[in-house]
Amino acid sequence: MAAALHAARSGHQRYRMGRRGSRMGVSPASGAGFNDRAERFGRIHAGRPTPPFVRNLATEPTLLRHGGLTFPCTINHAEPDNAWVCSPVATYGSYVIEEIGRTVPPPFAWPLQALCRGYRGVLSLARADQAVAINNWMLSTNLYPAFEPARDADALAGIVDEALRRWPGHAIWFRSLNARHDGAWIAALRGLGFDLLPSRQVYLFDDLPRARHANLRRDLKLLGGTPLAARVSADFGPADFARAEALYGCLYLDKYSRLNPHYTAAFMERWHAAGLLDFWGLCDGGVLQAVVGTFRQGGTITAPIVGYDTALPQALGLYRLLMAHVLDTARRDGLQVNLSAGAARFKRLRGGRPALEYSAVLSRHLPAPRRAALRALRGMAEGIGVPMMRRLEL
Repeated sequence: MAAALHAARSGHQRYRMGRRGSRMGVSPASGAGFNDRAERFGRIHAGRPTPPFVRNLATEPTLLRHGGLTFPCTINHAEPDNAWVCSPVATYGSYVIEEIGRTVPPPFAWPLQALCRGYRGVLSLARADQAVAINNWMLSTNLYPAFEPARDADALAGIVDEALRRWPGHAIWFRSLNARHDGAWIAALRGLGFDLLPSRQVYLFDDLPRARHANLRRDLKLLGGTPLAARVSADFGPADFARAEALYGCLYLDKYSRLNPHYTAAFMERWHAAGLLDFWGLCDGGVLQAVVGTFRQGGTITAPIVGYDTALPQALGLYRLLMAHVLDTARRDGLQVNLSAGAARFKRLRGGRPALEYSAVLSRHLPAPRRAALRALRGMAEGIGVPMMRRLEL
């Protein structure tokens, strides 16, 4: 850690240079509209196998278009052992079992896990993973454009009808909906007959320019004085994306869960080239030691790629630095932030407000046993999952 011994003043200067470079290095397409971004997703993924981009994901990416609205879409046929971003069985079964083991005291964890294992079996038998997910970017958090009823209501209905026509044996899903950012989408989907299933608790930052939280101020001060050198998106090359894959794996796969999507260097490099992901990192001796990849839609930003060398000393505050960069970027550019789930205490102390995230699912066209399984899932999520998330402040 030779660079970690450099003077904090030198690090402060390097970070300030990095901030300027980050702004200058933003892709010219970063302000493009939602449909244009969806088309770029389609050029990368439609008709191509997903494992070269997401190693543990088997799905069929495509685009659905109607009335001036274009959505990325994934089609699944109950493939086993998929990452949770395309698998309701993993989302509401396997991942929940792991999360209970991490967060619930042992005397209570065992019966809850046993219940979830039983219900995971029910979901599998009911082919819950035979699903079409609309607006699924294969990210942990999907962002939505602003919904304008006069413009979008008919287009949304047409897209849903198209999905039902093409895949009549599949449930239709929309993930990553929360009432604060997506209330109009939720209302429109309910009007089309969708049911809401709580999925997790996410953390939203809606007014960062006015934020006065002490922990955030300390993090921004740490960011300004870090002895590590900033690497901005425009300077990322093939070796950086290979290193970013490894760093992401250290955190999200090795430390958290193998059910998280395993994004490859090819995924990161192609999305970066298409202007879909902006990258920022911290280097020691020219080697990337921490990285964050941010995804924007309209006025909202999220961070689906986060990773750092977990073997380095905690005193370096690498996670704090990455999140400070995201929040500082949002504050500077006037953006809302959706920091997804996890690290709940950390996010609360920096001003993140919890919000329930939902999936909207349309199942009324399916056979009765499959409809019953999804209804029971909603009951379990509302009756057990939501109180547990709120009680444990997950």
